[in-house]
Amino acid sequence: MDWWTGVNPALWSCRIHICVIVLSVCPEVLRSEGGTTPNLKHIVIGRCYSYIRLVNPTLSYDCEEIWRHFEAAVVPRPSCGVRVKDYRHMFHAMPQLWPCDQFLFWSKTRGVMHGYTTAFPRSWTLERTLVGYMFNDLIWCGHEEDTAFNFHSCPKWSACVHHPVYSLWRQASQNFAETACGNITVLLNGSLQEAFSRESMFGSVELDGLNPRMVHYVNIKVVSNLEGPFIESCDRGSIVDLIHILRSRGFRWTCADDDLTLKVLQCVQNPRASGCRACADSLKRTPTTPPSGGA
Repeated sequence: MDWWTGVNPALWSCRIHICVIVLSVCPEVLRSEGGTTPNLKHIVIGRCYSYIRLVNPTLSYDCEEIWRHFEAAVVPRPSCGVRVKDYRHMFHAMPQLWPCDQFLFWSKTRGVMHGYTTAFPRSWTLERTLVGYMFNDLIWCGHEEDTAFNFHSCPKWSACVHHPVYSLWRQASQNFAETACGNITVLLNGSLQEAFSRESMFGSVELDGLNPRMVHYVNIKVVSNLEGPFIESCDRGSIVDLIHILRSRGFRWTCADDDLTLKVLQCVQNPRASGCRACADSLKRTPTTPPSGGA
């Protein structure tokens, strides 16, 4: 479905180009449903080849080798017995660097993140990395007494510390944060209590992986639902705690509560929201005919 169907034409004046989003990942909310994703091997290897040949053809990886390391990390172990370090050989086989000033971190803002990365396609999120592309929305686990994937039942993340899916995303998130450089952006949801949570992947892993000697500015953007509630902001709630942590670690930072670009992106997705009318009305009042005069 196209996002722009039924969009108020006045909003197009904001000049935000919306394309088709083809990839997303949300390690924080994945839940096990049944067992390992059917045809897991074909999906993972196929995505790997798609990434290096279509998405980022400048890269060269051995997709079969990556799969072998992944399989070796999971299937010899019980479903709650895969540690972060068990994936070390797999990650060594797929190193990847990303350009500075384009790192985007987010927590509880999945929909807004989609729009942001579409409007700014050079932004780098975890889902745009090779590991994110390969394992997006997949589930896997092994048997305690069998060297094969368990296609019947996998535990939920909350069931164990060393969940095989969580361990992979934890290492991927840490790697992504440790390579962050330049000016980075963090999207947080101001309509939720604890927009910044130490229990989230960003709060528990990525924040600790950021290096103040490599990161010039942490640019926090707080985005609330168009209809509210408006619970947290740069000077209220858990975001204040995040700013305190950044200060204590020597980071330079900015924080914005009402980013116009983000609001326009939300209005493109939900043009009938009352919060979008003011933007549309102001655009209607803006003269569209250039003043007359000589060249």
